Amino acid sequence: MLSKVISAVCLMLWVSHCAVSAAEDPFMTKALKLMSETPLIDGHNDLPWQLRKQFNNQLNVVDLNTLNTTHTNIPKIKQGKLGAQFWSAYVPCDTQYKDAVRQTLEQIDVVHRMCEKYPDNFMFATSAQDIRTAFSQNKTASLIGVEGGHSIDSSLGTLRTMYQLGVRYLTLTHSCNTPWADNWLVDEGSDPSEHNGLSQFGKQVVMEMNRLGMLIDLAHVTVKVMNQVLDMSEAPVIFSHSSAYSICKHARNVPDDVLKRVREKKGIVMVNFYNDYVTCSKTANISDVADHFDHIKKVAGADIIGFGGDYDGVTRLPEGLEDVSKVPNVVAELLRRGWTDKEVNAALGNNLLRVFTDAEEVRDKLTNKKPDDVPIPYAEVNKNSCRTSHGYPDDVTGAASSLSTLALQLTLALQGLLLLSAL
Repeated sequence: MLSKVISAVCLMLWVSHCAVSAAEDPFMTKALKLMSETPLIDGHNDLPWQLRKQFNNQLNVVDLNTLNTTHTNIPKIKQGKLGAQFWSAYVPCDTQYKDAVRQTLEQIDVVHRMCEKYPDNFMFATSAQDIRTAFSQNKTASLIGVEGGHSIDSSLGTLRTMYQLGVRYLTLTHSCNTPWADNWLVDEGSDPSEHNGLSQFGKQVVMEMNRLGMLIDLAHVTVKVMNQVLDMSEAPVIFSHSSAYSICKHARNVPDDVLKRVREKKGIVMVNFYNDYVTCSKTANISDVADHFDHIKKVAGADIIGFGGDYDGVTRLPEGLEDVSKVPNVVAELLRRGWTDKEVNAALGNNLLRVFTDAEEVRDKLTNKKPDDVPIPYAEVNKNSCRTSHGYPDDVTGAASSLSTLALQLTLALQGLLLLSAL
């Protein structure tokens, strides 16, 4: 009995010490105030994947109020003042050519069910305005990003269907090439380039995402793909969870020349907290993460920066950023380094809200554009023995391919003429 009393007293003293420490830190006080005024919007969290790994998506047997085997739960979300989250509908590359679409739909489903099970905490969101509405109601806006182009199985119809289900970004690749795009491992020399960046169909995917208003996420692609998309996309692009290559020379990070192009496109790079991308080593701290924010600001300005912690998708996190409750520590560190309120608010959420709104405006401008229904050439997907050729002509390697290429060339030419006329 005495030991329990002593433990309780020690806990109370520790909590009181933490509260006093926070109160004595003017930067933390200012950080929490700013986060109460501007929503912290995080670009990537893999809690849905942890729900599959640990519980096979049986949300009925999970209580997100008490779950302690993940970086993310409801108390941690509240403490971290998470205003909006893009939950990752991720399935591994080994599902490609197999059941990637089914598994991705199940990950989309689990996000919907999270919002239904905890309506006082989560609000399902599909627009910039939804994020603002959820924030005004003291709820975490819950959006969906699909992590990996293999999840659409080279189908524009599947892409559109996922948009209708609430998906608002697609990461063009994960850590594998798709039949239409090269992934970041090509830049490391681990994978061969199959498309010299994007194939013709890959460019169709980009343009259809513009038409839909779906954000294009370049977090896992090659530098070649980054530049191709920046050349052709009408809407701003995002890097949902990547950091600065000059600080940590890892192929998952963004080179300076691309950072400058993201600024020109008015896009956003949402800084990843994974130690391997922060310091290129197994250890890191809050200051190391802030170095990435500082570098991106120095190279391309504060208007392209956001938060993309990658919680529950990584195994090593910086000291002081062990779970989502600790994110205010980064905000306090930025203030300590002299960031202005305007710059901090931009990084917290205003930048992402601007990018999202701009993508919605491009969508609205393209309202009269018909959905692209030219399929990927069968020759580019026929190595998948499970894929049938229903609907393709008898000469499946010819007609569909020439139609696809011609349609894309005409569309790009028209887009170029429109851009010239606007100058």
